[in-house]
Amino acid sequence: MGSTILEIGQTRHRAVGMGSAVPGWVPRSVQNYIDHTEMGIPIRALARKQGCHASTILRQIRRVETLRDDPLVDGVLKTLGGGADGNGVAGQPQGGATCLPVPSTAPPAALPDTAQLSEHGLRVLRRLAETGAMLAVAADLEKAVIVRDGPGGQSTRTGVVDRAIAEAMALKGWILAPVVGRITRYRITTAGRAALADMMARAENARAGSDDAARLSEPSEAPRRIRYGIAESPLVALARRRGREGEKFLEDDLVHAGERLREDFELAQMEAEVARDWSTFLRTLRSECAPVQTGGSPAARRAHVRVIAALQDLGPGLSDVTLRCCCFLEGLETAEKTLGWSARSGKIVLRIALMGLKRHYAQNPDQSGAMIG
Repeated sequence: MGSTILEIGQTRHRAVGMGSAVPGWVPRSVQNYIDHTEMGIPIRALARKQGCHASTILRQIRRVETLRDDPLVDGVLKTLGGGADGNGVAGQPQGGATCLPVPSTAPPAALPDTAQLSEHGLRVLRRLAETGAMLAVAADLEKAVIVRDGPGGQSTRTGVVDRAIAEAMALKGWILAPVVGRITRYRITTAGRAALADMMARAENARAGSDDAARLSEPSEAPRRIRYGIAESPLVALARRRGREGEKFLEDDLVHAGERLREDFELAQMEAEVARDWSTFLRTLRSECAPVQTGGSPAARRAHVRVIAALQDLGPGLSDVTLRCCCFLEGLETAEKTLGWSARSGKIVLRIALMGLKRHYAQNPDQSGAMIG
């Protein structure tokens, strides 16, 4: 009878508090913590249900409780608890009896599902894996910002993240903040790098499968293999180079323009579209019938329009090398061989393309795009 009540209690809690089932990415230990602290289900009942010792559940609950000092973890635990303040559900008995939880009247916050976490996690973890990158989260803002420290101490903003995604990543242990403050700075963890490698392998396998299918039907001029930089992008590597007089090869505003295009490219989720048929995509850019994105969120469609406008403004040749090096993170040597250019000419052409990007963004200011990069 107790087991049946436990199952009903858990099911009803997740249906009422969350509006749907708990996302699959939520660890079992966190679910145990919510069931015990928010619903008042005894530890022994949870242990009997899962076929383990009560001390195992107790250790899980204590460990999750210590994580509540992290503002992102605390926020997602409150969401999982149905909007409660973390002190249990109103009307819940304090004794050892197991009963049904009292439904919460607070509106539940939205949590990403497994697909959304994987999609946005890949984009965010790529950025955080770059040298000097961190995720800055303010206590009173719904957006987090990815910034990267340069060699001269200056910071470059390279991405924007929804707070719900950041909370999920913190709960998964992919990011960690050594010190908590009004603005908390998170860095990628070992678990986050392992998750990034797994996501990139899955994405590469999926892309290889679609490329093989396209190759069987019609030959494509798309790059056979695209190398992703994890520690740094081609722009960051070029930014470290110096000229004969010691001047920077790429100024910060040129790197800023390239990173802004890359962020829009990732927000628009254009990678599969372009890689599927590279030559056709470039041909449509040079014609009046530029590709238009019909699916996705409004933010993704706006980012798609910004990418198309920037590439069309660059024109043939410059748009090709910009796509390869800024968006697909293809190395300069590989781009030079693919495009048939002479050795060490790619960095010159790329710098000219970045100057064109900088001019385009200066002449076409966009309020939403200005928040990126």
